Amino acid sequence: MISVPMKSSGAVNSQTVMAINQQNIQGPKTSQNVKSLNYMKSNQSSGVTAPSPNNTSISNHTISIKTIPALINPVQKGQKIAIENQGKLSKVYAKLGWNVTNSNCDVDVSAFMLNNSGCVIGDSWFVFYGQETSPDNSTHFSIDNGQDREVITIDFNKLNSNVSKIVFVLTINEALEKHLNFSMLNDAYIRIMNDSNQELVSFKMDEYYSNVTSMMIGEIYQHNGAWKFAAIGNGVAKDLAGLCEYYGVQVI
Repeated sequence: MISVPMKSSGAVNSQTVMAINQQNIQGPKTSQNVKSLNYMKSNQSSGVTAPSPNNTSISNHTISIKTIPALINPVQKGQKIAIENQGKLSKVYAKLGWNVTNSNCDVDVSAFMLNNSGCVIGDSWFVFYGQETSPDNSTHFSIDNGQDREVITIDFNKLNSNVSKIVFVLTINEALEKHLNFSMLNDAYIRIMNDSNQELVSFKMDEYYSNVTSMMIGEIYQHNGAWKFAAIGNGVAKDLAGLCEYYGVQVI
């Protein structure tokens, strides 16, 4: 079982998952942790006293707009493409960005490390701002202060052999509590880069729906021993805790 903290360090569980939305939790991640994490994260970023989670607060955040970097090898939703055309890759960087039209939207990236059945290979096998590194030290979450917003780094030489797919997900912190959704976003993209900072493939979303609070934007997966990228762009009405359960993380 795992506890999912938000904007904190440590492991994840049901208390953590809920805590992710409500507080910074140090330690394992649980479903409570995850929810608490989201709540704490937004309170810390605003620098104000935490309001009751039952109350709707008005954000004093300013909207930070980033220019989309040039997308060199774009694909369309539903397309799949090999990313190892020039030989085996040792490391890739999934760089993601977006802009928002509502300053309450605090967006983050998560990466779920799945087996052939589409489930995480263990409760700790996903990374996000509350759990920055995978158990095998292959996959790492970080903030990007340059062109992009957040980055997932994957070292294939360290990657557990049971991981056959890594799904990249965008979530909105406290979306359900604050009635936020993906119609308040635009310019969302993912680009996969190699060690030489060359773009292998990219995908920019065109569809943003009011009934979506989490977006599976893309994934890399193994096919016949080679890694490929799939542009997904499909969303669900779930928060991070709900996604953990969706991918098989047992949250307490």
